Amino acid sequence: METGKQITGTLIVAVFTAALGSLQFGYSLGVINAPQKIIEKHYARSLGVWSERSDSSVNDTEDMSSSETGKHPSVVMYWSLSVAIFSIGGMVSSFLVGFVGDLKGRVKGMLMINVLAVAAGLLMGLCRMWKPHIMVISGRAVMGFYCGLTSGLVPMYIGEIAPKAYRGALGTIHQLATVIGILISQVIGLDFVLGNDEMWPLLLGLSGAPAVLQSLLLPLCPESPRYLYILLGQEQEARKSLHRLKGATDLTSDLEEMRREKQEADREARVSIRSLILSSVYRRQLFVALMMHLSQQFSGINAIFYYSTAIFSQAGVSQPVYATIGVGVINTVFTLVSVALVDKAGRRSLTLIGLGGMCCCAVAMTVGIRFQNDFSWMSYVSMSAIFLFVSFFEIGPGPIPWFIVAELFSQGPRPAAIALAGCCNWTSNFIIGMTFPYIQAWMDCYVFILFAVLLFGSTVFIYFRVPETKGKTFEEIAAMFQKKRKTPTGIAELQQLKTSSEA
Repeated sequence: METGKQITGTLIVAVFTAALGSLQFGYSLGVINAPQKIIEKHYARSLGVWSERSDSSVNDTEDMSSSETGKHPSVVMYWSLSVAIFSIGGMVSSFLVGFVGDLKGRVKGMLMINVLAVAAGLLMGLCRMWKPHIMVISGRAVMGFYCGLTSGLVPMYIGEIAPKAYRGALGTIHQLATVIGILISQVIGLDFVLGNDEMWPLLLGLSGAPAVLQSLLLPLCPESPRYLYILLGQEQEARKSLHRLKGATDLTSDLEEMRREKQEADREARVSIRSLILSSVYRRQLFVALMMHLSQQFSGINAIFYYSTAIFSQAGVSQPVYATIGVGVINTVFTLVSVALVDKAGRRSLTLIGLGGMCCCAVAMTVGIRFQNDFSWMSYVSMSAIFLFVSFFEIGPGPIPWFIVAELFSQGPRPAAIALAGCCNWTSNFIIGMTFPYIQAWMDCYVFILFAVLLFGSTVFIYFRVPETKGKTFEEIAAMFQKKRKTPTGIAELQQLKTSSEA
Protein backbone atom coordinates (compact mmCIF):
# COMPACT_ATOMS: atom_id res chain seq x y z
CA MET A 1 0.00 0.00 0.00
CA GLU A 2 1.16 3.49 -0.74
CA THR A 3 0.13 4.72 2.72
CA GLY A 4 2.43 2.14 4.28
CA LYS A 5 5.38 3.86 2.64
CA GLN A 6 4.39 7.15 4.22
CA ILE A 7 5.79 6.07 7.61
CA THR A 8 9.49 6.66 6.98
CA GLY A 9 12.48 6.71 9.30
CA THR A 10 12.76 10.49 8.93
CA LEU A 11 9.10 10.92 9.91
CA ILE A 12 9.59 8.73 12.99
CA VAL A 13 12.67 10.70 14.04
CA ALA A 14 10.87 14.02 13.51
CA VAL A 15 7.83 12.97 15.55
CA PHE A 16 9.99 11.48 18.32
CA THR A 17 12.14 14.61 18.49
CA ALA A 18 9.16 16.95 18.66
CA ALA A 19 7.50 14.75 21.30
CA LEU A 20 10.50 15.22 23.62
CA GLY A 21 9.05 18.68 24.27
CA SER A 22 5.78 17.04 25.31
CA LEU A 23 7.68 14.61 27.55
CA GLN A 24 9.28 17.58 29.26
CA PHE A 25 5.85 19.18 29.64
CA GLY A 26 4.48 16.08 31.38
CA TYR A 27 7.51 15.69 33.62
CA SER A 28 7.21 19.31 34.73
CA LEU A 29 3.50 18.83 35.45
CA GLY A 30 4.07 15.90 37.79
CA VAL A 31 7.50 16.46 39.33
CA ILE A 32 6.52 19.07 41.92
CA ASN A 33 4.03 16.89 43.79
CA ALA A 34 6.07 13.99 45.20
CA PRO A 35 8.70 15.93 47.23
CA GLN A 36 6.23 18.52 48.60
CA LYS A 37 6.97 18.00 52.30
CA ILE A 38 10.74 18.02 51.76
CA ILE A 39 10.64 21.18 49.66
CA GLU A 40 8.41 22.88 52.23
CA LYS A 41 11.02 22.11 54.91
CA HIS A 42 13.79 23.72 52.85
CA TYR A 43 11.57 26.71 52.14
CA ALA A 44 10.92 27.06 55.88
CA ARG A 45 14.62 26.86 56.68
CA SER A 46 15.41 29.52 54.07
CA LEU A 47 12.60 31.74 55.40
CA GLY A 48 13.79 31.35 59.00
CA VAL A 49 10.72 29.50 60.29
CA TRP A 50 12.52 26.15 60.67
CA SER A 51 14.93 25.77 63.56
CA GLU A 52 18.15 23.78 63.26
CA ARG A 53 17.30 22.30 66.66
CA SER A 54 14.18 20.73 65.15
CA ASP A 55 16.28 19.44 62.31
CA SER A 56 18.46 17.43 64.69
CA SER A 57 15.62 16.12 66.81
CA VAL A 58 14.22 12.60 66.81
CA ASN A 59 12.24 11.38 63.86
CA ASP A 60 8.80 11.64 65.45
CA THR A 61 9.44 15.18 66.56
CA GLU A 62 10.85 16.03 63.14
CA ASP A 63 7.78 14.66 61.39
CA MET A 64 5.50 16.67 63.66
CA SER A 65 7.62 19.80 63.22
CA SER A 66 7.69 19.31 59.44
CA SER A 67 3.90 19.04 59.38
CA GLU A 68 3.58 22.26 61.36
CA THR A 69 6.16 23.98 59.15
CA GLY A 70 4.13 23.14 56.04
CA LYS A 71 1.22 25.07 57.52
CA HIS A 72 3.18 28.26 58.19
CA PRO A 73 1.58 31.10 56.17
CA SER A 74 4.84 32.07 54.47
CA VAL A 75 5.62 28.47 53.49
CA VAL A 76 2.06 27.90 52.23
CA MET A 77 2.24 31.07 50.13
CA TYR A 78 5.59 30.22 48.53
CA TRP A 79 4.62 26.59 47.95
CA SER A 80 1.32 27.56 46.33
CA LEU A 81 3.21 30.02 44.14
CA SER A 82 5.69 27.27 43.16
CA VAL A 83 2.79 25.15 41.87
CA ALA A 84 0.64 27.92 40.36
CA ILE A 85 3.40 29.94 38.64
CA PHE A 86 3.88 27.07 36.17
CA SER A 87 0.34 27.50 34.82
CA ILE A 88 0.66 31.29 34.82
CA GLY A 89 3.80 31.04 32.68
CA GLY A 90 1.95 28.72 30.29
CA MET A 91 -1.03 31.08 30.03
CA VAL A 92 1.21 33.99 29.09
CA SER A 93 3.38 32.20 26.53
CA SER A 94 0.52 30.34 24.82
CA PHE A 95 -0.33 33.60 23.01
CA LEU A 96 3.15 33.58 21.43
CA VAL A 97 2.91 30.13 19.82
CA GLY A 98 1.94 31.48 16.40
CA PHE A 99 4.61 34.20 16.49
CA VAL A 100 7.42 31.82 17.48
CA GLY A 101 6.28 29.14 15.01
CA ASP A 102 6.20 31.61 12.12
CA LEU A 103 9.33 33.57 13.08
CA LYS A 104 11.91 31.06 11.86
CA GLY A 105 9.78 27.98 11.29
CA ARG A 106 8.47 25.16 13.46
CA VAL A 107 11.81 23.35 13.85
CA LYS A 108 13.94 26.41 14.61
CA GLY A 109 11.16 27.69 16.86
CA MET A 110 11.36 24.55 19.01
CA LEU A 111 15.15 24.82 18.99
CA MET A 112 15.08 28.45 20.13
CA ILE A 113 12.81 27.90 23.11
CA ASN A 114 14.96 25.05 24.46
CA VAL A 115 17.17 27.76 25.95
CA LEU A 116 14.29 28.46 28.34
CA ALA A 117 14.00 24.82 29.40
CA VAL A 118 17.72 24.46 30.10
CA ALA A 119 17.76 27.75 32.05
CA ALA A 120 14.75 26.60 34.10
CA GLY A 121 16.40 23.25 34.87
CA LEU A 122 19.58 24.98 36.03
CA LEU A 123 17.65 27.39 38.26
CA MET A 124 15.89 24.52 40.02
CA GLY A 125 18.84 22.12 40.03
CA LEU A 126 21.13 24.70 41.65
CA CYS A 127 18.50 26.09 44.03
CA ARG A 128 20.54 25.25 47.14
CA MET A 129 23.21 27.75 46.10
CA TRP A 130 20.92 30.64 47.08
CA LYS A 131 17.35 30.91 48.39
CA PRO A 132 15.54 27.72 47.34
CA HIS A 133 12.07 29.28 47.31
CA ILE A 134 13.15 32.09 44.97
CA MET A 135 15.16 29.79 42.69
CA VAL A 136 12.44 27.13 42.41
CA ILE A 137 9.67 29.65 41.78
CA SER A 138 11.79 31.38 39.13
CA GLY A 139 12.62 28.05 37.49
CA ARG A 140 8.98 26.95 37.52
CA ALA A 141 7.91 30.26 35.96
CA VAL A 142 10.45 29.92 33.13
CA MET A 143 9.57 26.24 32.64
CA GLY A 144 5.86 27.12 32.49
CA PHE A 145 6.64 29.76 29.86
CA TYR A 146 8.53 27.11 27.87
CA CYS A 147 5.76 24.51 28.22
CA GLY A 148 3.11 26.99 27.07
CA LEU A 149 5.06 27.34 23.84
CA THR A 150 5.93 23.69 23.35
CA SER A 151 2.36 22.49 24.04
CA GLY A 152 1.34 24.52 20.97
CA LEU A 153 4.38 24.05 18.72
CA VAL A 154 4.57 20.26 19.05
CA PRO A 155 0.96 19.51 17.94
CA MET A 156 1.29 22.15 15.22
CA TYR A 157 4.46 20.62 13.78
CA ILE A 158 3.31 17.00 14.05
CA GLY A 159 -0.10 17.87 12.57
CA GLU A 160 1.55 19.53 9.58
CA ILE A 161 4.06 16.77 8.78
CA ALA A 162 1.78 13.77 9.44
CA PRO A 163 0.31 11.88 6.43
CA LYS A 164 -3.48 12.24 6.28
CA ALA A 165 -4.06 8.54 6.99
CA TYR A 166 -2.03 8.69 10.21
CA ARG A 167 -2.65 12.27 11.31
CA GLY A 168 -4.82 11.26 14.26
CA ALA A 169 -2.44 8.58 15.56
CA LEU A 170 0.61 10.82 15.24
CA GLY A 171 -1.29 13.76 16.69
CA THR A 172 -2.00 11.66 19.78
CA ILE A 173 1.76 11.28 20.35
CA HIS A 174 1.79 14.69 22.10
CA GLN A 175 -0.51 13.39 24.83
CA LEU A 176 1.30 10.03 24.98
CA ALA A 177 4.65 11.73 25.59
CA THR A 178 3.02 14.01 28.18
CA VAL A 179 1.62 11.11 30.23
CA ILE A 180 4.92 9.21 29.96
CA GLY A 181 6.61 12.33 31.36
CA ILE A 182 4.13 12.41 34.25
CA LEU A 183 4.75 8.71 34.96
CA ILE A 184 8.54 9.15 34.90
CA SER A 185 8.28 12.04 37.37
CA GLN A 186 6.09 9.93 39.68
CA VAL A 187 8.50 6.98 39.67
CA ILE A 188 11.78 8.85 40.17
CA GLY A 189 10.04 11.14 42.65
CA LEU A 190 9.73 8.27 45.13
CA ASP A 191 11.71 8.93 48.31
CA PHE A 192 14.15 6.06 47.75
CA VAL A 193 15.01 7.34 44.24
CA LEU A 194 15.31 11.15 43.95
CA GLY A 195 12.40 12.43 46.05
CA ASN A 196 14.46 12.72 49.22
CA ASP A 197 16.20 15.38 51.27
CA GLU A 198 19.49 15.11 49.37
CA MET A 199 18.41 14.59 45.76
CA TRP A 200 15.26 16.70 45.30
CA PRO A 201 17.08 19.59 43.52
CA LEU A 202 18.32 17.07 40.92
CA LEU A 203 14.75 15.74 40.59
CA LEU A 204 13.51 19.23 39.70
CA GLY A 205 16.58 20.07 37.60
CA LEU A 206 16.02 17.05 35.33
CA SER A 207 12.99 18.94 33.97
CA GLY A 208 15.37 20.50 31.43
CA ALA A 209 17.13 17.26 30.39
CA PRO A 210 14.87 16.36 27.40
CA ALA A 211 15.59 19.80 25.89
CA VAL A 212 19.29 18.92 25.61
CA LEU A 213 18.53 15.73 23.65
CA GLN A 214 15.94 17.52 21.53
CA SER A 215 18.45 20.25 20.65
CA LEU A 216 20.84 17.61 19.31
CA LEU A 217 18.14 15.93 17.18
CA LEU A 218 16.20 18.91 15.81
CA PRO A 219 18.83 19.78 13.13
CA LEU A 220 18.12 16.33 11.66
CA CYS A 221 14.39 17.06 11.27
CA PRO A 222 12.90 18.53 8.08
CA GLU A 223 10.87 21.72 8.33
CA SER A 224 7.11 21.53 7.93
CA PRO A 225 6.31 21.41 4.18
CA ARG A 226 3.09 23.36 4.83
CA TYR A 227 5.07 26.16 6.48
CA LEU A 228 7.58 26.27 3.61
CA TYR A 229 4.98 26.18 0.84
CA ILE A 230 1.97 28.05 2.22
CA LEU A 231 3.65 30.70 4.37
CA LEU A 232 6.98 31.20 2.56
CA GLY A 233 5.99 30.16 -0.96
CA GLN A 234 9.07 27.94 -1.30
CA GLU A 235 7.69 25.10 -3.42
CA GLN A 236 11.03 23.41 -4.10
CA GLU A 237 12.02 23.43 -0.43
CA ALA A 238 8.60 22.06 0.48
CA ARG A 239 9.03 19.31 -2.12
CA LYS A 240 12.43 18.35 -0.62
CA SER A 241 10.95 18.29 2.87
CA LEU A 242 8.03 16.14 1.69
CA HIS A 243 10.43 13.75 -0.03
CA ARG A 244 12.43 13.33 3.20
CA LEU A 245 9.26 12.75 5.22
CA LYS A 246 7.39 10.45 2.81
CA GLY A 247 10.14 8.75 0.85
CA ALA A 248 9.96 7.75 -2.80
CA THR A 249 6.21 8.21 -3.29
CA ASP A 250 4.15 10.35 -5.62
CA LEU A 251 3.99 13.80 -4.03
CA THR A 252 1.54 15.26 -6.56
CA SER A 253 -1.59 14.99 -4.39
CA ASP A 254 0.18 16.51 -1.36
CA LEU A 255 1.54 19.42 -3.37
CA GLU A 256 -1.84 19.97 -5.01
CA GLU A 257 -3.57 20.02 -1.62
CA MET A 258 -1.04 22.57 -0.33
CA ARG A 259 -1.40 24.62 -3.50
CA ARG A 260 -5.17 24.86 -2.98
CA GLU A 261 -4.69 25.67 0.70
CA LYS A 262 -2.15 28.37 -0.22
CA GLN A 263 -4.62 29.93 -2.65
CA GLU A 264 -7.24 29.95 0.10
CA ALA A 265 -4.72 31.38 2.59
CA ASP A 266 -3.75 34.13 0.12
CA ARG A 267 -7.41 35.08 -0.19
CA GLU A 268 -8.08 35.15 3.54
CA ALA A 269 -4.68 36.57 4.62
CA ARG A 270 -3.16 36.08 8.06
CA VAL A 271 -5.68 36.25 10.88
CA SER A 272 -4.63 37.78 14.19
CA ILE A 273 -5.90 36.65 17.58
CA ARG A 274 -8.05 39.78 17.86
CA SER A 275 -9.49 39.31 14.36
CA LEU A 276 -10.21 35.66 15.09
CA ILE A 277 -12.10 36.51 18.28
CA LEU A 278 -14.17 39.27 16.64
CA SER A 279 -14.86 37.47 13.37
CA SER A 280 -18.11 35.58 12.86
CA VAL A 281 -16.56 33.69 9.93
CA TYR A 282 -14.52 31.43 12.21
CA ARG A 283 -16.80 31.61 15.23
CA ARG A 284 -18.13 28.07 14.92
CA GLN A 285 -14.68 26.47 14.60
CA LEU A 286 -13.32 28.59 17.44
CA PHE A 287 -16.23 27.74 19.71
CA VAL A 288 -15.74 24.03 19.01
CA ALA A 289 -11.98 24.27 19.61
CA LEU A 290 -12.35 26.11 22.92
CA MET A 291 -15.12 23.81 24.12
CA MET A 292 -12.98 20.77 23.36
CA HIS A 293 -10.25 22.16 25.63
CA LEU A 294 -12.73 23.23 28.30
CA SER A 295 -14.29 19.76 28.30
CA GLN A 296 -10.82 18.30 28.81
CA GLN A 297 -9.89 20.47 31.79
CA PHE A 298 -13.30 20.75 33.49
CA SER A 299 -13.74 16.97 33.31
CA GLY A 300 -12.04 16.79 36.70
CA ILE A 301 -8.99 14.90 35.42
CA ASN A 302 -6.50 17.33 36.92
CA ALA A 303 -8.24 17.03 40.27
CA ILE A 304 -7.27 13.35 40.04
CA PHE A 305 -3.70 14.11 38.91
CA TYR A 306 -3.00 16.89 41.41
CA TYR A 307 -4.72 15.40 44.44
CA SER A 308 -4.80 11.65 43.69
CA THR A 309 -2.83 10.77 46.82
CA ALA A 310 -5.35 12.53 49.05
CA ILE A 311 -8.29 11.05 47.11
CA PHE A 312 -6.89 7.51 47.43
CA SER A 313 -6.34 8.09 51.15
CA GLN A 314 -9.96 9.20 51.45
CA ALA A 315 -10.96 6.03 49.59
CA GLY A 316 -9.16 3.93 52.19
CA VAL A 317 -5.97 2.98 50.27
CA SER A 318 -3.09 2.18 52.65
CA GLN A 319 -0.29 3.09 50.18
CA PRO A 320 -1.76 5.93 48.11
CA VAL A 321 1.54 6.94 46.48
CA TYR A 322 1.75 3.59 44.68
CA ALA A 323 -1.90 3.83 43.66
CA THR A 324 -1.05 7.22 42.16
CA ILE A 325 1.75 5.61 40.14
CA GLY A 326 -0.82 3.01 39.08
CA VAL A 327 -2.92 5.86 37.70
CA GLY A 328 0.14 6.99 35.72
CA VAL A 329 0.58 3.52 34.25
CA ILE A 330 -3.12 3.30 33.28
CA ASN A 331 -2.79 6.78 31.83
CA THR A 332 0.03 5.67 29.54
CA VAL A 333 -1.53 2.34 28.50
CA PHE A 334 -4.84 3.87 27.43
CA THR A 335 -3.14 6.71 25.57
CA LEU A 336 -1.53 3.94 23.49
CA VAL A 337 -5.03 2.53 22.93
CA SER A 338 -6.08 5.96 21.65
CA VAL A 339 -3.10 6.04 19.28
CA ALA A 340 -4.29 2.72 17.81
CA LEU A 341 -7.97 3.68 17.54
CA VAL A 342 -8.14 7.38 16.67
CA ASP A 343 -7.75 6.95 12.89
CA LYS A 344 -10.16 3.99 12.84
CA ALA A 345 -12.93 4.95 15.26
CA GLY A 346 -12.62 8.70 14.65
CA ARG A 347 -12.08 11.79 16.81
CA ARG A 348 -15.74 12.51 17.55
CA SER A 349 -16.62 8.92 18.48
CA LEU A 350 -13.70 8.46 20.87
CA THR A 351 -14.36 11.82 22.54
CA LEU A 352 -18.02 10.92 23.07
CA ILE A 353 -17.13 7.49 24.49
CA GLY A 354 -14.51 9.03 26.76
CA LEU A 355 -16.68 11.84 28.14
CA GLY A 356 -19.71 9.56 28.62
CA GLY A 357 -17.61 6.95 30.41
CA MET A 358 -16.02 9.58 32.65
CA CYS A 359 -19.48 10.88 33.58
CA CYS A 360 -20.56 7.41 34.74
CA CYS A 361 -17.27 6.93 36.63
CA ALA A 362 -17.67 10.27 38.43
CA VAL A 363 -21.07 9.11 39.71
CA ALA A 364 -19.62 5.73 40.76
CA MET A 365 -16.70 7.47 42.49
CA THR A 366 -19.12 9.61 44.49
CA VAL A 367 -21.20 6.60 45.53
CA GLY A 368 -18.09 4.67 46.56
CA ILE A 369 -16.65 7.48 48.70
CA ARG A 370 -20.05 8.26 50.23
CA PHE A 371 -20.75 4.70 51.44
CA GLN A 372 -17.23 3.37 52.09
CA ASN A 373 -17.69 3.75 55.85
CA ASP A 374 -20.90 1.72 55.68
CA PHE A 375 -19.64 -1.00 53.34
CA SER A 376 -15.94 -1.92 53.27
CA TRP A 377 -16.15 -3.12 49.66
CA MET A 378 -17.13 0.38 48.52
CA SER A 379 -13.46 1.42 48.65
CA TYR A 380 -12.87 -0.98 45.73
CA VAL A 381 -15.70 0.72 43.85
CA SER A 382 -13.98 4.09 44.39
CA MET A 383 -10.59 2.80 43.25
CA SER A 384 -12.02 1.07 40.18
CA ALA A 385 -13.95 4.21 39.27
CA ILE A 386 -10.77 6.32 39.50
CA PHE A 387 -8.81 3.95 37.25
CA LEU A 388 -11.67 3.76 34.72
CA PHE A 389 -12.09 7.55 34.87
CA VAL A 390 -8.45 7.99 33.80
CA SER A 391 -8.79 5.25 31.15
CA PHE A 392 -11.79 6.90 29.50
CA PHE A 393 -10.02 10.27 29.60
CA GLU A 394 -7.01 9.00 27.68
CA ILE A 395 -9.14 7.22 25.07
CA GLY A 396 -10.42 10.53 23.67
CA PRO A 397 -10.86 13.72 25.77
CA GLY A 398 -7.16 13.77 26.74
CA PRO A 399 -5.25 13.61 23.45
CA ILE A 400 -7.77 14.74 20.82
CA PRO A 401 -8.28 18.43 21.75
CA TRP A 402 -4.55 19.10 21.34
CA PHE A 403 -4.41 18.17 17.67
CA ILE A 404 -7.98 18.69 16.46
CA VAL A 405 -7.53 22.48 16.62
CA ALA A 406 -4.91 22.25 13.88
CA GLU A 407 -7.38 20.20 11.82
CA LEU A 408 -10.32 22.58 12.26
CA PHE A 409 -8.58 25.68 10.86
CA SER A 410 -6.91 26.49 7.57
CA GLN A 411 -3.38 27.91 7.43
CA GLY A 412 -4.42 31.56 7.86
CA PRO A 413 -6.16 31.40 11.26
CA ARG A 414 -4.43 28.21 12.51
CA PRO A 415 -1.63 29.78 14.63
CA ALA A 416 -4.05 32.24 16.28
CA ALA A 417 -6.54 29.43 16.96
CA ILE A 418 -3.87 27.20 18.53
CA ALA A 419 -2.72 30.12 20.70
CA LEU A 420 -6.27 30.82 21.94
CA ALA A 421 -7.00 27.14 22.56
CA GLY A 422 -3.73 26.73 24.44
CA CYS A 423 -4.45 29.76 26.61
CA CYS A 424 -7.94 28.40 27.32
CA ASN A 425 -6.41 25.05 28.36
CA TRP A 426 -3.77 26.59 30.63
CA THR A 427 -6.26 28.98 32.23
CA SER A 428 -8.72 26.16 32.93
CA ASN A 429 -5.88 24.06 34.34
CA PHE A 430 -4.93 26.89 36.70
CA ILE A 431 -8.53 27.43 37.82
CA ILE A 432 -9.05 23.75 38.64
CA GLY A 433 -5.69 23.47 40.44
CA MET A 434 -6.41 26.49 42.61
CA THR A 435 -10.11 25.94 43.35
CA PHE A 436 -10.47 22.16 43.72
CA PRO A 437 -9.37 22.02 47.40
CA TYR A 438 -11.97 24.65 48.28
CA ILE A 439 -14.70 22.95 46.22
CA GLN A 440 -13.79 19.63 47.84
CA ALA A 441 -14.03 21.19 51.33
CA TRP A 442 -17.44 22.63 50.41
CA MET A 443 -18.97 19.59 48.66
CA ASP A 444 -17.01 16.88 50.49
CA CYS A 445 -17.75 13.43 49.02
CA TYR A 446 -20.16 14.89 46.45
CA VAL A 447 -17.45 16.93 44.68
CA PHE A 448 -17.37 14.64 41.62
CA ILE A 449 -21.10 15.06 41.07
CA LEU A 450 -20.21 18.59 39.91
CA PHE A 451 -17.78 17.14 37.37
CA ALA A 452 -20.40 14.55 36.32
CA VAL A 453 -22.79 17.39 35.43
CA LEU A 454 -20.06 19.20 33.45
CA LEU A 455 -19.13 15.97 31.67
CA PHE A 456 -22.74 15.32 30.69
CA GLY A 457 -23.01 18.83 29.26
CA SER A 458 -19.76 18.37 27.32
CA THR A 459 -20.99 15.05 25.90
CA VAL A 460 -24.20 16.67 24.65
CA PHE A 461 -22.24 19.54 23.07
CA ILE A 462 -19.80 17.21 21.27
CA TYR A 463 -22.69 15.08 19.97
CA PHE A 464 -24.53 18.01 18.39
CA ARG A 465 -21.77 20.45 17.42
CA VAL A 466 -18.51 18.65 16.62
CA PRO A 467 -18.07 17.07 13.15
CA GLU A 468 -15.92 14.03 12.41
CA THR A 469 -12.53 15.00 10.90
CA LYS A 470 -11.13 11.49 10.37
CA GLY A 471 -9.63 10.96 6.94
CA LYS A 472 -10.42 14.48 5.70
CA THR A 473 -7.97 17.02 4.30
CA PHE A 474 -7.51 20.38 5.99
CA GLU A 475 -9.35 21.93 3.06
CA GLU A 476 -12.35 19.58 3.42
CA ILE A 477 -12.59 20.20 7.17
CA ALA A 478 -12.52 23.97 6.72
CA ALA A 479 -15.18 23.64 4.00
CA MET A 480 -17.54 21.83 6.42
CA PHE A 481 -17.61 24.93 8.59
CA GLN A 482 -17.48 27.54 5.83
CA LYS A 483 -20.36 26.12 3.76
CA LYS A 484 -22.79 27.64 6.25
CA ARG A 485 -21.03 30.98 5.84
CA LYS A 486 -21.65 31.38 2.09
CA THR A 487 -23.67 34.51 2.67
CA PRO A 488 -23.06 38.12 1.64
CA THR A 489 -22.14 38.93 5.24
CA GLY A 490 -19.66 36.07 5.39
CA ILE A 491 -18.05 37.01 2.07
CA ALA A 492 -17.79 40.65 3.09
CA GLU A 493 -16.14 39.71 6.35
CA LEU A 494 -13.61 37.50 4.58
CA GLN A 495 -12.69 40.47 2.42
CA GLN A 496 -12.37 42.63 5.53
CA LEU A 497 -10.03 40.06 7.14
CA LYS A 498 -7.94 39.97 3.97
CA THR A 499 -7.41 43.70 3.98
CA SER A 500 -6.61 43.77 7.71
CA SER A 501 -2.99 44.73 8.33
CA GLU A 502 -2.76 42.93 11.66
CA ALA A 503 -0.31 40.02 11.84
